[in-house]
Amino acid sequence: MDGMAKTSTTTQGLRAAIERSGYYPALVAEAVEAAVGGEPVRSYLVHQETTFDQNEVRRHVTVLVLTGNRFIVSHTDEQAADDTSPTPYATTSTESVKLGRISSIVVSRVVANPEQYKPGTLPREIVLTIGWGAVSRLDLEPAACGDPNCEADHGYTGSSTADDLSLRVSEAGDGPETVRQALAFAQALSEATADSTR
Repeated sequence: MDGMAKTSTTTQGLRAAIERSGYYPALVAEAVEAAVGGEPVRSYLVHQETTFDQNEVRRHVTVLVLTGNRFIVSHTDEQAADDTSPTPYATTSTESVKLGRISSIVVSRVVANPEQYKPGTLPREIVLTIGWGAVSRLDLEPAACGDPNCEADHGYTGSSTADDLSLRVSEAGDGPETVRQALAFAQALSEATADSTR
């Protein structure tokens, strides 16, 4: 299959995945397609999450798209009627990040019975964390020395973590195909960011 046919298939697969999610597909697809523009789609991930907020059920969909030059993130949330709107409404946003700005990609895998693990076995769940410098988290704790009887103030120590996007995908909640797609997307993004630094 040549590159042009693969790109067309990938774009069609993205549209089909958005429609399969059943979460305002026309709204989500329009926002994502506008952000992608005419660029070929290299890889994608569509992830729907349902949360329970007191007496309400809220849905959220995240769409991640990799093009030749950019990483695109789209979030869509539904909201109940409130003081600003007498009817329920949805908000959708997209962010476009140049591949060279991505500073970290972390894939955490959870596997059952690790002593029996065989290469290629699907993890039970993964957490994909991607950082590009828009949001950082600072974790601080009091610093200490090696003397257990020391009562001096040693200031603080801590770490700064790029935490722009964190997405959890599980086999039980999302299905094995979504876990596979998340792993494939993470690999494609890792490869693309490696290429962009050369």
